Amino acid sequence: MSAAGAHRLGWAYWEEVERTTRRLVRVRATAGGLELRLLREGPVLLRFGHPELDVRAVSVSCSYPIRGGLLALGEGGVLALAQERADGWCLRTSVRGFVPRLGTRPGRPGWTGFLYAHVQARLHRAVARRYVALLVRGARR
Repeated sequence: MSAAGAHRLGWAYWEEVERTTRRLVRVRATAGGLELRLLREGPVLLRFGHPELDVRAVSVSCSYPIRGGLLALGEGGVLALAQERADGWCLRTSVRGFVPRLGTRPGRPGWTGFLYAHVQARLHRAVARRYVALLVRGARR
């Protein structure tokens, strides 16, 4: 439960993004935060602000404000990575307030969100599962 631990939650997630995508998606640190790019020099898929850390006696979190990119309809939302201690340990990844460009929009047919539901959302869930498994394995050592 420290700032270093919160940073580690964040970097472990980004490392897993690269591993899961076989490095087709790369994470790049910039003056404004982080970018997820297709390959090394490709388009910016998602842009994030600097991490916001929250360290408490029973929890630690690292949150990244979403600043846009090709896969976002605009700026807004947050990716949060958290570890909490209650009866046991709990790891959580969450995305709040994000509006995906590929998602279904109000007033549009449901099929318009097909790409988001079957590609982008599935990829996020796969990364999150692998990320949590990686942290759990590391904690058991």
